[in-house]
Amino acid sequence: MELLKQRILQEGVVLSDQVLKLDALLNHQVDPMLTMEMGREFAGRFADAGVTRVVTVESSGIAVAFATAYEMKVPLVFARRKKTLLADPDALCERVPSFTKGIVTDIMLSRQFISADDKVLFIDDIIANGDAARGLIKIIQRSGAELVGLGVVVEKSFQAGARTIREQGIRLESLVRIMSLSEGTIVFDE
Repeated sequence: MELLKQRILQEGVVLSDQVLKLDALLNHQVDPMLTMEMGREFAGRFADAGVTRVVTVESSGIAVAFATAYEMKVPLVFARRKKTLLADPDALCERVPSFTKGIVTDIMLSRQFISADDKVLFIDDIIANGDAARGLIKIIQRSGAELVGLGVVVEKSFQAGARTIREQGIRLESLVRIMSLSEGTIVFDE
């Protein structure tokens, strides 16, 4: 997606050779027009997969996952990171470290919203080390649903996350791949 690449170059902030801040696009502010374009792109790429449900992890993946689910005309379900008083006590749960937050959290998905009859498309904003993605993949597998693929807005190809997911035989589609952030410069993987 050329438009997305241009917006990343204009509005992304390289904090280190490992961290790209995309608050203006994905993680704090959402551009509805760009987000809907990303959703259309994912819906097109996975149009033949028979998707019955889109899933994501709260919170930064929700907007793009919503746009994708809207385009595919299927429900969106997001895994929660915090237990609430209303949380399903029988929820599927996985403990995962967060690369950007530097903490370990639980992600939870209610069994009420995913079943063995589902064909699930997992949408996420960024994949770095892939810990959260692997955690949600385990939850999807334990539910009995079929994971048809993972759509990621930004893949940091210089980190191992996407590679380890692909090595599991999971289809992973990235809208953009970044191969380097060294010396404060964003270099895309073509």
